[in-house]
Amino acid sequence: MRLEGRMRLGYYPLDQTEAERMRRFLAFTSDPTSAVDPCAGTGAALLSLTANSCSRRYGLELDAHRACEARRVLDEVIQGSAFDVKAPVESCSLLYLNPPYDFEIGEGKNQRMEKLFLDEFFRWLKPGGVLVLVIPFDRIYECRNILSPHFKDKAVYRLTEPDSVRYKQAVVFGVRRSAAERNRLGDHAVNQANWKLQELTRRYDSIPALPDEPDRTYAVPPSDPVRMDYRGLPLDLVEDLLAKSPAWVQAQRVTHAQRKQFFGRPLTPLHAGHVGLCAVSGLLNGVFGTGADRHVAHWEAIKVVDKTEEEGDGGETVIREKERFSQRLTLLFADGRIELLSEKPRGNAKEAEHAECPPADGETEVCAADARHDH
Repeated sequence: MRLEGRMRLGYYPLDQTEAERMRRFLAFTSDPTSAVDPCAGTGAALLSLTANSCSRRYGLELDAHRACEARRVLDEVIQGSAFDVKAPVESCSLLYLNPPYDFEIGEGKNQRMEKLFLDEFFRWLKPGGVLVLVIPFDRIYECRNILSPHFKDKAVYRLTEPDSVRYKQAVVFGVRRSAAERNRLGDHAVNQANWKLQELTRRYDSIPALPDEPDRTYAVPPSDPVRMDYRGLPLDLVEDLLAKSPAWVQAQRVTHAQRKQFFGRPLTPLHAGHVGLCAVSGLLNGVFGTGADRHVAHWEAIKVVDKTEEEGDGGETVIREKERFSQRLTLLFADGRIELLSEKPRGNAKEAEHAECPPADGETEVCAADARHDH
């Protein structure tokens, strides 16, 4: 997963417009039904998919803040890992699944989360129950071992809203087969279904777009309320007790140590080495000046190469190089002006990774190596 996706914990919520289009594909009766979303987020998607129906809505959500929002719109929400929740098999009428788009985490683990979630939760669907699966189109074929034998009347559509196009999302509708129907399936039928999924998902643009008006409907069968048991760690309780843990108190002294303040003057004058250490360690960083001269100062260590030319025994010119570290000061002024100040080079010295500092009078003067203005 890209860095952005990891920061979001793989959370890619369904666009509201797409959810409303999908709702038109579902036909509910007046009888009660049970609908579940193992990656509920804020619950908005499942609420839209079951709008104007007699559905009891169940949501599972790992993130505490999103779970709190989901509780406002869903009938029952469990905060924790979905894989720690147990429910009777073949008990739900509708399964909406928009899992994290990532690989599983752990040593020696390399399966996609889309496949893991589908493999874990499709069993909750009763025969005749409807699956609504939203994943990147190029991950659909990886789920063929579940989709082909266990689901019939499958339809795949490309989502068209900007965020959906960005992540190349597609939706798969399907109806779960009964055990008798699966037993009647031959290898040829399964292979044909696999081939159709492969052909349909070769190119994103070749998948038909999800229409505003459905070209088919899926009847959601009635079902009784579902009992779900969470067998994982009580995350809220762990978080509350953590602050009282002696181990956490000890760890905080290191991980959240208070910044020490230094006052007074040194007992003896600082020599150049002391000043350099103070500068590059950040002790001399800060905000200085007033008015137009107010600026932020930031010191850093840079590597420079001193070059000297010597005459060899045969009269040839020998160039000798010597690496050393120096300091550079970056000044950011209130008007957006940026100045980089560094030590005057010695002889033909230059910074290893930066432009040369122009000559200046004096032996160790600080000079503006590069002055730029942001516009």
